[in-house]
Amino acid sequence: MDPVRKIADAVLYEGYLLWPYRRSTLKNRQRWTFGGVYPRAHSEGRDDDPCRMHAECLLEAPPEAVLDVQVRFLQVVERQLLAATAAGLVAVDELEVDDESYLSWEEAREREVAAVGLRPGTLGEPHVLPVDVPAGSEREELVDAQQRPAGEIARSWRTLEGELSVTATRLGPELWRVSLRVENTSPWAGGAREDALKQTFASTHAVLRVDRGGFVSLADPPERLREEAAACRNDGVWPVPVGEPGDRSTILCSPIILEDYPRVAPESPGDLFDGGEIDQLLTLSILGMTDEEKREMRATDPRAREILERTEALGAEDLMRLHGAIRELQEARRP
Repeated sequence: MDPVRKIADAVLYEGYLLWPYRRSTLKNRQRWTFGGVYPRAHSEGRDDDPCRMHAECLLEAPPEAVLDVQVRFLQVVERQLLAATAAGLVAVDELEVDDESYLSWEEAREREVAAVGLRPGTLGEPHVLPVDVPAGSEREELVDAQQRPAGEIARSWRTLEGELSVTATRLGPELWRVSLRVENTSPWAGGAREDALKQTFASTHAVLRVDRGGFVSLADPPERLREEAAACRNDGVWPVPVGEPGDRSTILCSPIILEDYPRVAPESPGDLFDGGEIDQLLTLSILGMTDEEKREMRATDPRAREILERTEALGAEDLMRLHGAIRELQEARRP
């Protein structure tokens, strides 16, 4: 997989579901905590749930360079179990089909809006693209071992509306401050915060790529650009260059603070949705769960099931790789 996409996916699903990866766990009842862009009607009068994300970065490039902007986020999807009865389908919290258990809960769908082929020299006025996700639903039939209807999984999602706006302000012959703004204007009738989350752009982040020139690190800019870098304003995101160290063609505007050129450790067997934890500890904790705990983990979420199946399939060599690795050796200096 493209290393930039790997990092972006890790950011997209950071905090999606945390150890012990079960619905009954208290911390998994407080989800969608990073990069939220909330409905404007919910955000009004609040400081903690913004309705927009604003990012700025420095770009050194000729006016005719080609700039692509990709914004990604998660949309909450409600999952409702329906049991087949003599009277028809009935909504239930949990459904057992043979040896499998299914739970009503919330999943997520990846959403994306992209502005491609932009040229800094033409972005004096904002380039605006709509975010338009119509409400929808789908059904998945569940059958038992004898192929008899046992029920259905009903998934539904609400309307999302908003916009992506991109501008470029010229600071020098080939120096630009690129600004992007994502705003959520989804119609929302009001209610509790949990309801607003169902029309929130969750884990919102952006990836910017340029074909000529390069982006400037805001954490460690060259001396000649320190003042311009310090003037960049970022609300809800942290822009960092990504890819191979030294490559300045791509920058990630992340809702979590990352170092320049972050990467996923090659020893990692897969995403565990918690970049602040150690893979080895999480892996051993999963392997140490009881059968009943594993059963709930499988039923909680398809991505939790993937984690469990992947972890249980690890061999001795895979586990040994999780002990750690030496990345770089340096000579120690004596005092």
